[in-house]
Amino acid sequence: MNEEYDVIVLGTGLTECILSGIMSVKGKKVLHMDRNSYYGGDSASITPLEDLYKRFSLPGTPPESMGKGRDWNVDLIPKFLMANGQLVRMLLITQVTRYLDFKVIEGSFVYKKGSIYKVPSTETEALASSLMGLFEKRRFRKFLVFVANFDEKDPKTMEGVDPNKTTMREVYKKFDLGQDVIDFTGHAIALYRTDDYLDQPCLDTINRIKLYSESLARYGKSPYLYPLYGLGELPQGFARLSAIYGGTYMLNKPIEEIIVENGKIVGVKSEGEIARCKQLICDPSYIMDRAKVVGKVIRVICVLSHPIKNTSDSNSCQIIIPQNQVNRKHDIYVCMISYAHNVAAQGKYIAIASTTVETNDPEKEIKPALDLLEPIEQKFVSISDLYAPTDLGTDSQIFISRSYDATTHFETTCDDIKDIYKRMTGTDFDFAEMERKKNDIFGDGGDQ
Repeated sequence: MNEEYDVIVLGTGLTECILSGIMSVKGKKVLHMDRNSYYGGDSASITPLEDLYKRFSLPGTPPESMGKGRDWNVDLIPKFLMANGQLVRMLLITQVTRYLDFKVIEGSFVYKKGSIYKVPSTETEALASSLMGLFEKRRFRKFLVFVANFDEKDPKTMEGVDPNKTTMREVYKKFDLGQDVIDFTGHAIALYRTDDYLDQPCLDTINRIKLYSESLARYGKSPYLYPLYGLGELPQGFARLSAIYGGTYMLNKPIEEIIVENGKIVGVKSEGEIARCKQLICDPSYIMDRAKVVGKVIRVICVLSHPIKNTSDSNSCQIIIPQNQVNRKHDIYVCMISYAHNVAAQGKYIAIASTTVETNDPEKEIKPALDLLEPIEQKFVSISDLYAPTDLGTDSQIFISRSYDATTHFETTCDDIKDIYKRMTGTDFDFAEMERKKNDIFGDGGDQ
């Protein structure tokens, strides 16, 4: 402990573990501590099932119908990985994929007027989908072709659309798309949580739709992946990466004091010893006076003994309820996984519904999602504050991650990682640079 480090990391949430791995690969001397006895922080997977009951203060023990407790790995924060998204790129570049196995999520669904429909994932599906009428389908197809061909460097592909000036509302109007199609395109494909994007320049939305299509093209069923044994495997994979490059890990370490002198981090005190550092990365729970509450999320973990109705008996799926459909400002999400992912006992399913809280009755807000899951065998409800740093670390060199939001994918988490990386190093996170480093380190696939 009594040593000098380049970077000390507190908390083993995914954001912290990825940054710890990246900093170690960059040759920094890293010490990584967590006051918990398990990896993952807020984004841990809880096993055995008895621990989940304890965590949510439920009386008694799980009924025998739930099978063996140790067959369960229940994510506290549900998210999927976009097959072509930033997190998968980080996993591939750092070769953390060698520690993990993924399965493709079987389908993505969207809610419309009380029913759920598969999000059309190919032209054939779009033409067969009951989400749209015949003429609407043709217009939607034209729109998809336009997006696929759109290249901001080639004006010929733009059909008069200025990527930095034309709003998305205007683009939808150009293709004469109706409200229902706009709803599922913006929320189930471009994955916006609110409708604010409609009046912003269209480039971001076009790129998001492209990401969805490219991710889909990789595996066909849906654009989403999920690791066997739960999301808790992700931080552990990056922790192993950090350890390969000399990072030091300590779980179960109480943090007594974060030592700041003249406004700047100098070290961390634990069990009477002080480890010194030049920079500190941590989640908001370690340093609450430098973070503020920016919202609340409700998450309801539901144990089911059946697949969700109208999903063709999928073992896994995502359902998005666009806010317009239920008179809200934020979408409601459902992630469903099952025994097929080694996260539940045989024949059991875990569906997790989440949304950004808007009223004083969050459980009522999430009811439209829970109604789709009935009958529910057991539910675990949590309402959490969302934190963002008030100190960006410019002077203090303390870099605080943001809480995990209600979205069902990791793109926003990766944006936070890139933002912290830039504030720490002064340069943009560069996937290409990481690629080159990988070749220096791993050589020609020589196993570490």
